[in-house]
Formats: sequence, C-alpha cells, structure tokens
Amino acid sequence: MSQIDALRDLLPEAAKDLRLNLQAVLRPENLTSDQAWGIALTSAYFMNHTALRDAVLADGQAAGLGEAVIDDAKAAASIMGMNTVYYRFRHLVEKESYTTMPARLRMLRMGQPKTDKATFELMSMACAALAGCGMCLQAHEATLTQHGVSEAAIHDSVRIAAVMQGTAVGLGIGV
Repeated sequence: MSQIDALRDLLPEAAKDLRLNLQAVLRPENLTSDQAWGIALTSAYFMNHTALRDAVLADGQAAGLGEAVIDDAKAAASIMGMNTVYYRFRHLVEKESYTTMPARLRMLRMGQPKTDKATFELMSMACAALAGCGMCLQAHEATLTQHGVSEAAIHDSVRIAAVMQGTAVGLGIGV
C-alpha cells in the first residue's frame, strides 16, 4: 500500500470526496508525472503538513521523482512563502506608494530552477493559489502562458493544490 493510500484511509467519511480526488489529481492528463508530483510536494511543503509531505515524497520517489524536482519543490514553497505575504500585502492595501517601493527580496532561484521554468512556475502557481495571492496568481499565469503552458495544465496545477489543501484539512478533522 502506498503512503498516500494509507493517508486516504485516515480521511473521515465527511471527507469521502477527498479520498477520490486525491487519487485522481495525481494522474492528470495535462502535466508530466514530474510536474504533478512536484506540484503536490510543493503544496505539502508550502502548507507545512508533515504527514502529507512525507507521503507525497515517498510515493513520488517510488514513481521516479528525481532530486531536481524535489529541490525545486522546496525552493518554490520557500520563495512563495515569502512572496505571497509580501505581494498580497501590496495588492490588498492598494496604495501606489507601496507599489513604487522596491521589494528588495532575493528570489533568483525562480529564474534558475534545477528542472525547467515551466515546472517551477507551475509549482509556484500552486502556492499562489493556496495563499490566495491575486498578484502572484496573475504573474505566474502570465509567465506560464508565455512559456507555452496550456490553460488546462495551469488548471491542473491549481486542482492539485486544492486537493492537497482539502486533504490536509480532512486529516485534521479526524475520524
């Protein structure tokens, strides 16, 4: 039994839909296997959910997930942990004075992923969705479409993040 299957079995009846969704989203039609597992892992890192992270990591590695994707998942979750707070602040306050101030936040890794730009951006998109950062969502969606990523693939990245979040909540409510 996979570790994700074991977690699915821990979801209460109230989260029955998540049991089915968790199984389905990790087999998307519009993403590569590395992208799907990387997005799921990034989401678990971003939410800081240890059990979900460990299960996704173990099952992802069993499915062939490489170190470059794992490292990019860690980097995307970390950087987006910072960016979603900062840019959501700028977006929600809506004062021009803040938008003219330089961010002065280092994020060079976004331009130098160990995988590829599209995969890193899909991972970042998942974090932006989890954080509800409108500016981040718009920026990552624009970058992804510029890199030729389909709307269906972008949609799948957000679906994976949503199911990871729902699973984490479901695990927290217990049986």
